[in-house]
Amino acid sequence: MRNAMKLIHITDTHFVKPGEMLLGLDPKARLDAAIADINRHHADADLAVITGDLTHWGHREAFENLKDSLAKLSIPVKMILGNHDDRGVMKSVFPETVLDENGFVQEVLDLPAGRFLLLDTNLEGTHAGWYCDDRLAWLERQLDTSGDLPLFLFMHHPPCRLHLEPMDRIGLVQADAFRDVVEPHAHKIRHIFFGHIHRPVAGSWLDIPMSTIRSTNHQVWLDFSNRDTIPGSSEPPAYAIAMIETDSIVVHFHDYMDASEKYVMGTVSYEDWKPSNAAE
Repeated sequence: MRNAMKLIHITDTHFVKPGEMLLGLDPKARLDAAIADINRHHADADLAVITGDLTHWGHREAFENLKDSLAKLSIPVKMILGNHDDRGVMKSVFPETVLDENGFVQEVLDLPAGRFLLLDTNLEGTHAGWYCDDRLAWLERQLDTSGDLPLFLFMHHPPCRLHLEPMDRIGLVQADAFRDVVEPHAHKIRHIFFGHIHRPVAGSWLDIPMSTIRSTNHQVWLDFSNRDTIPGSSEPPAYAIAMIETDSIVVHFHDYMDASEKYVMGTVSYEDWKPSNAAE
């Protein structure tokens, strides 16, 4: 079956000023590597969406640094805000950014695969997700007017608890109100793409499939016992490729900077890969 759409999902780029490093890593170099890989292997993709934390401190120079990198991307790109971003600075550096009637970075895209809703969960002064009454009313209108269109949501903060306590504490504050607006339309929502977590996570909420991926810069280590601080790691960065068809959605997580050995399976002998404790 022909793909209705091929989507690239990128998240948490955490750009800083040109020449600066973040946690010992260069966010620009790592996104540039992702862009080069996407251009090489996925130039046929219809769209890329970056689900927030575009910058780390919200500085103008960081947004301009990001703009320089994205100019090299060969496919269209849309971006939403994360808790590390500044709405006004983003709009000034990316004047094409669409705002809703209340000035939030929210947009509706009616595409062949369905209606894409890009949400703004940013509130200055907190890392937690914020979705106020004005934003909830906007979302409710878009859902109510969607007719029979399949729906896709893009947001920075996840819509529900992920059982990673330090991250859940900075999750979506209005989770219950958000649920009340979304639940009547859950049967039409095919997928929720989110960021914020810096880990590959997949599951469902209200029977809606959802997924996120690693950052293109630094990661959150998987540690269910850590309840106080956010454990960081230097695991490989990733982006995702979503193949959207009328009867399926398949999401591939790609560690594009993985330098491990690659080989053709049929050319490797049993002696080369058998475990050292294998029976003779």
